[in-house]
Amino acid sequence: MSNCIFCKIANHEMDSDIVYEDEKVVAFRDLEPQAPVHILIVPKKHIATVLDLAEEDNELVGHIYQVASKIAEEEGIAEDGFRVVNNCNEAGGQTVFHLHFHLLGGRDLQWPPG
Repeated sequence: MSNCIFCKIANHEMDSDIVYEDEKVVAFRDLEPQAPVHILIVPKKHIATVLDLAEEDNELVGHIYQVASKIAEEEGIAEDGFRVVNNCNEAGGQTVFHLHFHLLGGRDLQWPPG
């Protein structure tokens, strides 16, 4: 059994508010939301950071963005706008070392982020 919290969620070893799942990814609501809609999209394959992506993962990353678009539509944030964010390594804000993308929306998102 993996110690990675996102692997545990993806393998249904830990409860989470899952909003989407297929054979490649799982998406669930963030426990500490930074916007009215804050969903994490996580590949089921354990990849530590964006730096660890291999050429064979190109289709997976494209799939994640397709899933983000689908969830944004379902959550009612597509028309007004949303953000998809990946943090890489500690100084980049990554706290769980399993590749994941934040889907944020439901409020005005400023740039640069606070």
